[in-house]
Amino acid sequence: MSSEPDQLHVLFFPLMAHGHLLPTLDIARLFAARGVKTTIITTPKNAHIFTKTIEKTQNSSAKISLKIIEFPAKEVGLPEGLENLDLITDQETHQKFFSAMSLLEQPLNDILRELYPHGLVADMFFPWATDVASKHGIPRLVFHGTSFFSMCAANSVAKFKPHKTVSSNTDPFVLPGLPDKIELTSLQIADHIRLGFENDFTRLLGRAHEAENRSFGMLAQFLFAIGISKRKPREETQTQTQPPLRKHDYCLKWLGSKKPNSVVYVCFGTNSNFPASQLREIALGLEASGQEFIWVVKKNKNDDDQQEDWLPEGYEKRMEGKGLIIRGWAPQVLILEHESVGGFVTHCGWNSALEGISAGLPMVTWPIFAEQFYNEKLITDVLKIGVGVGAQQWIRLVGDFIKREAIEKAVKEIMVGEKVEEMRSRAKTLGELAKSTVEEGGSSYTDLGLLIKELKSYGALKQARLSH
Repeated sequence: MSSEPDQLHVLFFPLMAHGHLLPTLDIARLFAARGVKTTIITTPKNAHIFTKTIEKTQNSSAKISLKIIEFPAKEVGLPEGLENLDLITDQETHQKFFSAMSLLEQPLNDILRELYPHGLVADMFFPWATDVASKHGIPRLVFHGTSFFSMCAANSVAKFKPHKTVSSNTDPFVLPGLPDKIELTSLQIADHIRLGFENDFTRLLGRAHEAENRSFGMLAQFLFAIGISKRKPREETQTQTQPPLRKHDYCLKWLGSKKPNSVVYVCFGTNSNFPASQLREIALGLEASGQEFIWVVKKNKNDDDQQEDWLPEGYEKRMEGKGLIIRGWAPQVLILEHESVGGFVTHCGWNSALEGISAGLPMVTWPIFAEQFYNEKLITDVLKIGVGVGAQQWIRLVGDFIKREAIEKAVKEIMVGEKVEEMRSRAKTLGELAKSTVEEGGSSYTDLGLLIKELKSYGALKQARLSH
């Protein structure tokens, strides 16, 4: 038997949420472009996110395939068809969703037995994937949908517990072990850490970290920084749940009528759920800033556009030509890369933060929950390309309430403030550096090659053992 494995085959198993599905698709495409056979595991209601890209690969050497498994919604008391974390607006349903995740262990085991791949890239929220992969004798790589900086910050909090050294939830403390001085307050870290409680979700996180430590034993202990997505703005519309061409075209036409760097883009991702009172403050803050804007407002399934009590009376008429409100989906990468856009108001989810950095834009940071307060510190204190809106408390899904005056001040600061040119120049330089890393010869391009080589080496060793 040959000492070289057959074509390298890697499985990707992402969490069912857009913030994890789309980056997984991007990474799978990078692997496929290097000749790696890639398969993405997903559920029926999420399959459409991948189909356009997969159809494009059918006649190319960079093939990506899809493996569909049923999502166990009924087994945990979820409505049929609720297969994506972005559809969840309350904590009880959130808990049920993560309970359903544990029931995907057996389907994954069956797929590994059927396809016999050389490696598995599984989301951190599938801690049991480490044992399943080990049983089949393949390495498991852990996918984190966040930044290395935030992982270091979270590790500092977990290891040194600096929040226990202060007498008040509002007293700042410095995160030990980091090269930059990063200050937080207890209110800005996750509530289960600050309050010390445990539930199914926090136990899952604990299992995930244990599994991650064991995963490193399956592969040489290297850090492969494979970097940002190579997805181009035009390709973004092909992976969305609803590519509304008329909305897309109108948005671009509207931007095309504006001067360079004159529009601020406002979007808070797919998981935030602001109440009407906060949306109203945003509307009034944007108006008071005097800046032209595109504002994406999350549209829930039961929303009635005729009953939007969050919009001030006559608002859209007053903002006509100056502000554009998009309800639901918007082509974010396409907007951020447009020359008319000069700033970005973001919740600091890592996908959005990375897209803002890659577009070379100064940002207003408005973290809500998850690791977003850590990402804010990276943007404002380390990279120095953003200003905080003043969010002080980690609150799952809804975030801290911010008044219109703070919104007005922060938007002005990244668009017309005294330091805006310096900030914009720094952001542009970082954007160029970020994009260069994934080009041939760049650090991310090189690291991906090393990772593929490592996986091939592991596959060859496994094949040699089987031949004896």
